[in-house]
Amino acid sequence: MSSDLEAAAMMMCCASCGVAEVDDIKLKECDACDLVRYCSDKCQQDHRPYHDASCKERATELREEVLFRQPESTHLGDCPICYLPISVEFFVVSCC
Repeated sequence: MSSDLEAAAMMMCCASCGVAEVDDIKLKECDACDLVRYCSDKCQQDHRPYHDASCKERATELREEVLFRQPESTHLGDCPICYLPISVEFFVVSCC
């Protein structure tokens, strides 16, 4: 539970300098991983050596999630053997 609180606190303040997000300071998320937020480009550059490893790991997870996500389909009209879409001419029999 404390790790959840720490993660929430990290999202409310700059990961580099610790300044909190208020009306006049808008924090920007890391473009690659969305794990941390920064108040300026300088803070992002200063914090990069500490954040680089976890950023690459999370960015890889996000890319894999998008790549390997299965489409939401019902498999109606697909071959029951290979699950390829069946064209109209093979609709009565499977393609395999």
